[in-house]
Amino acid sequence: MDEMGEGKVHICEPRTYRNYFAPGEPELTISSGDTVVVECPRDCHRFNEDYPPIPEEMKQRSDITVLNQSNPLVGPIYVEEAEVGDSLEVEILRLELNRPYAYSRILPHLGSLTGEHLAFQRTLLNEPLPDMVFHWNLDLERMVGILDLPHSRAGRVELPLEPMLGCIGVAPALGWVEPSSSQGNYGGNMDCPDVREGCTVILPVWVKGAYLALGDVHARQGDGELTASGMETSGKVAIRVTVAKGRSIAWPRIVDETHIMTVPSVRSLSDAVRTAAYELLQWLVVDYGYSKWEGWEILAHTVTLRVANCVSPRYTVVAKFPRRFLPAQSNGLAEERGSSTEGGDWLGD
Repeated sequence: MDEMGEGKVHICEPRTYRNYFAPGEPELTISSGDTVVVECPRDCHRFNEDYPPIPEEMKQRSDITVLNQSNPLVGPIYVEEAEVGDSLEVEILRLELNRPYAYSRILPHLGSLTGEHLAFQRTLLNEPLPDMVFHWNLDLERMVGILDLPHSRAGRVELPLEPMLGCIGVAPALGWVEPSSSQGNYGGNMDCPDVREGCTVILPVWVKGAYLALGDVHARQGDGELTASGMETSGKVAIRVTVAKGRSIAWPRIVDETHIMTVPSVRSLSDAVRTAAYELLQWLVVDYGYSKWEGWEILAHTVTLRVANCVSPRYTVVAKFPRRFLPAQSNGLAEERGSSTEGGDWLGD
């Protein structure tokens, strides 16, 4: 560990890859204000830059069930000051990709076209989708992803890379254990493209110590993750973790340089939209001094809604409010100080 600013800098290299969000033996214990460089060398299907699978001794085990090993998580990270009723502010200082390729996939029984897995198999009459894998070349100097399309008139496509974290969350409330493929009020597999370098993810604390975990690096992903796959790859992320004492929130939030955002994950899609809008209105009223109905009016003309994930067990909807319409003074949450990428080149060393 080295000193950096007010907190310390830690390196978190996974000893065991976790498959669910829950309390467990911490990979690392930190204090509020510390910075953590997190190695995320495994993509959502457990491969690293050299493509070998996770060694058996690094897999999480259960004596009573078979674990879903998709989206292997790094963590949990125990935050000493975090208690139930606080919020955990996770600033993403850096997010770097570490290999020159990614892949995406169409799966027969998973994605926005298939409905629920068992219902699709048992009740629908159409044939399953094909199982197809697409290999993307990542030009990390130009920051573009390149895909050959031999059966299409375009022949080839280049898309700008927008690295993001598909999974980031804490231990759920009430002793729940949630798989790394799911999402909820603890965060989790939200697959939100706004979870990127320069943002702050704000998570409710449901368990003492929070037990933060993260993973599932995407080089790029469209809204909804329609095929249940982004540009799946691996990388390294630097985060600064701060406990906001007594700042109780119901759902994850995100702040970046332009917007404040609420990120609920519920069933159905209409309820996810309502919850996102309601939580954003509550934020404007409680922390920014808007009256309820005037806040609702301005929200109606400024809000942006995006469906981040429509293929996991719940729908994740992001409601975004432009920061330029916030008053100059507030209650001092992370949205006022923003996120900073200052602090030197230590991540790339």
